[in-house]
Amino acid sequence: MAQDLSSTYEWVTRLAQAFDIDVEAARAVVPALLDLTRDIAHQQARPAAPLSAFLVGLAAKDASVEEIEALIEKARELL
Repeated sequence: MAQDLSSTYEWVTRLAQAFDIDVEAARAVVPALLDLTRDIAHQQARPAAPLSAFLVGLAAKDASVEEIEALIEKARELL
């Protein structure tokens, strides 16, 4: 059964607006970031998952969706 992520997307929208981040770009990478953090939590350590997402976010400053997805893939390759 697919998980309802409506509240997650609402939160991402609110946070992106508060941080003056492109809302559509932030929403577009939600599935990839969730997959990445899941994989890191299971293959490395649970505490590494949010820290990794934070580091991807730092690296992604002003990046396009495609560039963010490339950063996520780069992190995944390190697993």
